[in-house]
Order: sequence, then C-alpha cells, then structure tokens
Amino acid sequence: MAQDWSRYWRSPDRSLEAMHAHFARHVYHRHSHETYSFGVTEEGNQAFTCRGAAHTSVTGTVMAFNPDDPHDGHAADALGFTYRIIHIGPELVTAVLGDLAGRETGPPLFPHPIVRDAELAAGLRALHTALLAGAGSLRRDELLTAVVSSIVRRAATRPVRALEATSADARRIAERVRSRLRDAPLAEVTADDLAAVTGRSRFAVYRAFRAVYGMAPSDYQRLLRLRTARRLIAQGRSLSEAAADAGFADQSHLTRWFARCYGVNPGDYRAAVRA
Repeated sequence: MAQDWSRYWRSPDRSLEAMHAHFARHVYHRHSHETYSFGVTEEGNQAFTCRGAAHTSVTGTVMAFNPDDPHDGHAADALGFTYRIIHIGPELVTAVLGDLAGRETGPPLFPHPIVRDAELAAGLRALHTALLAGAGSLRRDELLTAVVSSIVRRAATRPVRALEATSADARRIAERVRSRLRDAPLAEVTADDLAAVTGRSRFAVYRAFRAVYGMAPSDYQRLLRLRTARRLIAQGRSLSEAAADAGFADQSHLTRWFARCYGVNPGDYRAAVRA
C-alpha cells in the first residue's frame, strides 16, 4: 500500500492555495473552508459526505464546495486516492467575475458537490499544475480567469456570460498589451502591469487579448522570446547563451518550447543555419 503524502502551495499575496495529495489511511474530520474549494480526483475513489448526502468522487470527477460547506472525506477502498484541490477566496472569485454581466446579485453557488465535466477537470489540473510548478504571476492569473469563469458558467446556479466588449474596444485593449510586450519582451510582466497599461481589470485584459489574437498574453510573450532566440542562434550564439539572453530559464526550457512551436530543436536549427 502506498504511503500517504501531500504537497501544499500558498500564494503570498492573495487568497489562493493548492494541495496535491495521495491518501489511503488519512480520514478527514468534518470541516469547512472560508474559500471556494475545487478539486479533481486523479486516481482512485474518494468518499465523503456533504449537505446531508454521501458522495463518491471517482477518477476524473470535479468536486465543488461553497464557502462554509461542511464535509469530510476518506478513501473508498484500500488503494487510496490521489487528488488535486484549489482553495480560492470569495473576494478573488468576485474579482474574476467583476466584469461579467448577466448574473444575479450575490456570489455564485454550486448546488452539487460532484460535477462530471471533463473540460472542467482538465482546466483545474492545468491551473493546479501551474501553481505548484511556480508559474509566473501572469500565467497564473490567466489560468485562474479561465477556470473560475468556466466553472461558474458550467456548474453554478447563478451562471454568468461574458460582457461582450465591442470589437473596437477589445482591439484597443489587445493592441496596448501587445505594444507593451513587444517593447520589452524580456521583462517580467504581471497581469497587474497589463491592467495598468489598459485601464481595465487584469481579467478583462486576458479575455480581450485572447479574443483578438487567439492566445493568452503569456503565450505571446513566449513567442517573442522564441523569436529572439532564433535570431541569436542564427547569429552564431551558443544555445545556452541564446536561452539566457532570450529570457528562458535554461537551455532545456528553450529546447522544449522551440521544438513545440517550430517542429525542430535548436541544435538542428543551428546546424541548418550553418549549412
């Protein structure tokens, strides 16, 4: 039987926490959180009671707990279960939804603690992985915006729809963000920086940029850095120098993204340039 283990992450500046854990022996005493809590079971089955009923979260299932929802939890069999869970403060959820229209007054509520939705599960895993992997604040905010908007739209009793900006308004926001990123592609940029440039919320910025350019600002920033690395490699710089000077964490980081985006690794690209 595998040993119980857990790994915890906590944001230093906002109500956002995440845990990745495997439990076979651990039994949760009945408790609740001040936050919204969204989990996804990766392996095994987790049994729990919530709102007077018994539930089982199986592999791929999403769990959605409202603030102050009492619940417990334990493994449904001897093999245990592995799951990821994210705790998001109500004020942060409100901030994400602040520029959305079409919802009733008051915070969203989730009527069912079990949600069977593969797309939501994939989004939660992506956000959770980014949090524990130390992703930059810009990427974290983008994933948080996508996940919160999606889970509220798809599973809450008070659904929301995006406030549709005019195409001209969205393009103005997106073009200001693109100019900011192109002016300093190697600079560390946060979502708050981009919000300040546009005068809109960081969540509105994400939605406008994605609508106009088809990708998140952090993805566009990475492409700018890849273009810089290509130029440096073509100029004869070593791969490690190109990686560092283009803003990548190391050569392997550059290699991974270079191959994903260009279909060839940097070494083969350099050989082709020399040939």
